[in-house]
Amino acid sequence: MTNPTPGGANNPTGTTPTIATILVADDDPKMSDMVRRTLAYEGYRVICATNGHDALIQARDQRPSLIVLDWTMPLIDGLSVMQRVRAVENTPILMLTGRATIEDKIDAFHSGADDYLVKPFAPEELVARVRALLRRVERANDDRPMGFLDLALDPGTREVRRAARSINLTPREFDLLKYFLKYPNRVLKRDQLLQDVWGYQFGGDDTVLEVYVGYLRNKLEEQGESRIIQTVRGVGYTLRETSG
Repeated sequence: MTNPTPGGANNPTGTTPTIATILVADDDPKMSDMVRRTLAYEGYRVICATNGHDALIQARDQRPSLIVLDWTMPLIDGLSVMQRVRAVENTPILMLTGRATIEDKIDAFHSGADDYLVKPFAPEELVARVRALLRRVERANDDRPMGFLDLALDPGTREVRRAARSINLTPREFDLLKYFLKYPNRVLKRDQLLQDVWGYQFGGDDTVLEVYVGYLRNKLEEQGESRIIQTVRGVGYTLRETSG
C-alpha cells in the first residue's frame, strides 16, 4: 500500500513521481479538514475517509504512502482498521486521537501503530511526524534490490548486472541508474533528474545529464544489449523496453 516516495504525487503520467499519498481517516469533519489542509499545503496528495469501512476501502484502492488514523470512528474503529491493514500491508500508520492514557498508547503500538499523536496537537508537529515516517519508509525501500527486464541493481552491495554480465559504474552513474529504476516506464523531466540526482535546486546545465546518460547507455549496451534508457524528445528520459 505504499507509494515509495515522500513529498510528491502518485501521478500516473510519471511527470511528478515524488508526491506521497496520505489517507486521513477521521469522523470529525473539522479535524479531518484541518489535517487535510495542513498536509496538502506541504505538497502531499490527501484523501479522506469518515468511517472505518471507507478507510479500509480507500487503503485497498488508493494504496496510500501513509495513513493518519483516528481511533474512535463509526462502523469499524481505528484499532480494528489498523489490525486489518497490518494483516496484508506494512503501510506506516500514525494514530491521531484524543485517547491519551499510557494504556491506550501501548494498545495502539501493539496493534501496529508506527507513531501516536494526541489531540489537540500543533500542525507543525503533525507535519514533522509525517515526514519522519515517510523518510523511514524511503530509507527502507532504498536498500531493496531493484530490477527491470534483465537489469538488476543491489543498493546494499552496489552491484549492477545485465543478465549474467557484471557492470562497473561510477557513484554518479549508479545513482542515476537507481533513480531510473525507481520509476520505470515513467517520463522523467531533465530538471527533475538534475534536482533529484545532482541536487540542483534551480536548474542547471543539462549537458551533464546528457553526458551521464551516454555513459550509462555505453555500459548497459556494451555487448549489444537492447536500449532501455529512451530519450523523450523535448522532455527528458524514460526507462522503457525498446518498442518493436
